[in-house]
Amino acid sequence: MKRINQLFFLLYFLSILGCQSNETASEPPEEMDTYYQEPHRPQFHFSPDSMWMNDPNGMVFYDGEYHLHYQFYPDSTVWGPMHWGHAVSKDMVHWEHLPISLYPDPLGYIFSGSAVVDWNNTSGLGENEEPPLIAIFTHHDTTGLRQGRVDYQSQSIAYSNDKGRTWTKYEGNPVVPNPGSRDFRDPKVIWDDDSDQWVMVFAEGDHVKFYGSPDMINWTFLSDFGEEWGSHGGVWECPDLFPMQVQGSDEKKWVLLLSINPGGPNGGSATQYFVGDFDGKTFTLDPDFAADLTNEPTDTVENAIWLDYGRDNYAGVTWSDIPEEDGRRLFLGWMSNWNYANRVPTHPYWRSAMTVPRTLELHTTSQGYRLMTQPVAELKQLRAASHPITARPVTEDVNLSEQLGVEGSLLEVELELSVANSGTTVFGIQMANDKGEHYTIFYNSETREFYSDRTEAGKKDFSDIFAEQPHVAPRASEAENIKLHLFFDVASAELFADDGATVMTEIFFPTEDFTKLSLIVEEGAVDIKSGTVYELKGIW
Repeated sequence: MKRINQLFFLLYFLSILGCQSNETASEPPEEMDTYYQEPHRPQFHFSPDSMWMNDPNGMVFYDGEYHLHYQFYPDSTVWGPMHWGHAVSKDMVHWEHLPISLYPDPLGYIFSGSAVVDWNNTSGLGENEEPPLIAIFTHHDTTGLRQGRVDYQSQSIAYSNDKGRTWTKYEGNPVVPNPGSRDFRDPKVIWDDDSDQWVMVFAEGDHVKFYGSPDMINWTFLSDFGEEWGSHGGVWECPDLFPMQVQGSDEKKWVLLLSINPGGPNGGSATQYFVGDFDGKTFTLDPDFAADLTNEPTDTVENAIWLDYGRDNYAGVTWSDIPEEDGRRLFLGWMSNWNYANRVPTHPYWRSAMTVPRTLELHTTSQGYRLMTQPVAELKQLRAASHPITARPVTEDVNLSEQLGVEGSLLEVELELSVANSGTTVFGIQMANDKGEHYTIFYNSETREFYSDRTEAGKKDFSDIFAEQPHVAPRASEAENIKLHLFFDVASAELFADDGATVMTEIFFPTEDFTKLSLIVEEGAVDIKSGTVYELKGIW
């Protein structure tokens, strides 16, 4: 398996270097004088001011600001020498672009990592009795990679004493040298009160490593996890470890997020997770959760619990240092997939966006411990107009835009429906345009599955596998009524079903914006219990 992962990464790296020569930086034409109005540009999702973006990095809250760093290449709209781009927000919705925080240097490109507030100045890098912000990231040495060495990645730190506006790299980098391992990257750091230390988790090939430190400078190996658990269809990346209180109880468990590429449930990139306990040294799976992962040991896709079944939520991690009085675990992902990320039709101005920010909650369900994912409450401020949906049985398609007077492409939809007494029912929520292009989220009551269908949603010739078939997600909830919560931007859809028990995130590229919202009934009947459609405002 390790050899397969190493070969995959080498081939992947060479392929994106090849893409890099085909597309270079370009200025928008003079007639495009409206900011953030390029074709397919998201209107309420974060996207870079220009050029290439991928993984969210360095996400930390400090002094009223949510910091978002991200993998950034300022000279092209395809992946290249990685920098850390930077933006800040007071609400995770409206963003201010800031200058690049970290540039490549003689130690290499600046790959993914995290940031924390060093409240007690354990690092000694603070000034004027103020806590420094510490970023920890992977240095990626391309020279070493080309020479065939295995030790081309190591972990380094940088610090800021001006609220993240400028960053200084530590003179003693790397703080975690490479011991001779490939794919040794993506550190996420937290402070663990119980063991009184900084704990770092990062990926090594097809598993993760834990290190501990009193000061974020001197690190000691603690343990490994994952070689025998979860999906191993590709390289492991971007882990995130954090404690969570189980909803409705005083019980505390630890959650480990883990992104994998390829190997997702619908192909390409995806994020799995694990629930267990951490004693300051070792992460141990909860026995019931472990049992869930051993039901089908020969199937690497089913042998995992997935955070999102859509194809376009990858490398997501959570914000550090959210105040205790807030108490939420806040998440953001990259809204793309490495199967086609370098080729989506947004060239030459920009590429990639982030998901909407989300809350994660740990619940006890009939299936065991499961994460529930929901959009943050701050997104409600985008609601510009609301259109209630009348409760009634429905046996045929309903043009909701026409019936309710809904306008525009930026919509939020909340629906509660029942299909319990109607036999087999197949229904969906669809966005379409006057050209006949359409995107639909279906539910099939017989198979108890959601289907995301972008096969006729517009441009798809950039990739043979972007829209070859609908993508599938099992319904996790056993409730009689089905709850759908959807966000539609000009080029994306995000489904949070049954209070976040099933999540799907998908992008698409219609040749003209979708403006027609419909309830589609392909078979049987549905009983609308309640619903509202909200027109949303853009953030730019």
